[in-house]
Parts: sequence; structure tokens; C-alpha cells
Amino acid sequence: MRVIVRTVSELCVTAGTVIVLFVVHVLFWTGVRADDVMDDQIDQLHRRWAEQSARPPGAAAPASPPQPAPYARGRPFAIMHIPRLGFTWNKPVLEGTSTATLKKGLGHYADTAQLGQKGNFAVAGHRRTHGDPFKDFPRLRRGDAVVLTDGTTWFTYRIDQGPYKTVPSDIEVIDPVPRKSGYTRPGRYLTLTTCEPEWGHSHRLIVWAHLDSTQPVEAGKPKALRR
Repeated sequence: MRVIVRTVSELCVTAGTVIVLFVVHVLFWTGVRADDVMDDQIDQLHRRWAEQSARPPGAAAPASPPQPAPYARGRPFAIMHIPRLGFTWNKPVLEGTSTATLKKGLGHYADTAQLGQKGNFAVAGHRRTHGDPFKDFPRLRRGDAVVLTDGTTWFTYRIDQGPYKTVPSDIEVIDPVPRKSGYTRPGRYLTLTTCEPEWGHSHRLIVWAHLDSTQPVEAGKPKALRR
């Protein structure tokens, strides 16, 4: 009997240790790795933009931002800032919403509009794990700014509605004119999506925003990012 009790006790201790290590891995280590990966994606963007902005002496700058080229799947193309989530909050936006892509940052729904263009620019992000990019998503409110840059232009969107709770099968939320957003005609919109509840995925939280203003990066940071 003593041997049985001792064996069971040892198994319980071992199981408890494994559970604790798993929780530490999920809560801490994946977050550390994800932060490093996202920082690397942002560094890639800055290097690429620096190369693109280097012009021969005397070359004139383009009069207006060119039409965006198709985004390369799995690669970063923009950086997002949301002041409501902290003035140091910034995440890379990559093309696509595959599991592998969302481990590196936020993901652009491939069949939706490009950044700043007519239609609905829709972006997904993890609520928890892989850096917890949208952990504080429920804090977003009407009027909050969502600012993005593609290296040449700043795009400032303003949230009009949300967070709105729905189910994963409700794909209408990323339509060009989302029916439940309150928008009634075509425009330049932004949709953000994440999981609900915080540690589950039975539902989705949604916010919708409209493009409020743009300015070239040479003009400095937009007002929404100035302290």
C-alpha cells in the first residue's frame, strides 16, 4: 500500500510539474519568442523602406504615393500603431492569416482591400499567445485612432463601432461594406478581428473604422502619435 501511495504521489508531482512548465511555456516563452519575431519583421520593413527611399542625387520624389503593388504572402508590408493600447504598441502587418503568419504579427485578409484603398482593409491578430498583440482589444472605443504606415505614407483610421461580438462563421464582417458596421455606402474602411473569450476561440471581437486622414512620412508623425 505504501508503495502504491508513494508511486501515485510521485506521479501527481510529476504531472503538476509538467503542467506548470507548459503554462510557463504558453504564457511566457512563446511571448518572448513572438516579440523577437515581430521585432525582426519590423526591422525588415525599415531596411526595405530605407533601400526604397534612397534616390540618386537630383532625383525628384513622386508627386503622390503610387498604387500599392500586390502584397507578398507571408511577408510584412506595414506597421500598425494603436495609441489606446500604449504609445509603444506597434506591430507588423503581414499578408495572409495562416497560423504561421499570425505567429509573426498581424495578418491582412488577402481578399480584402489594400491599405488606404477603397474597400475594407481587414486585419486579424491573436488575442493571447504569440505576443498577445490584441490582448487589450476590448479597451478600444469609438473615436480611437488606428495608425498605419507603409514606409511612404501615414494612414490614420478612426474607430466608428466596436468591439462587436460575433461568431467565426460571420464572414460578412470583412465585406467591402460590412452590413453590421453601420456603413451604408462604399468607402475606405478598416476592420480588426480577434478571438473571444480571451483564452478561447468560440467567438470573435470586431471593430470597424474609416480612413480619417493621410500624410507623407516626410511630414513627420501624424497628430494621433504625438505625445
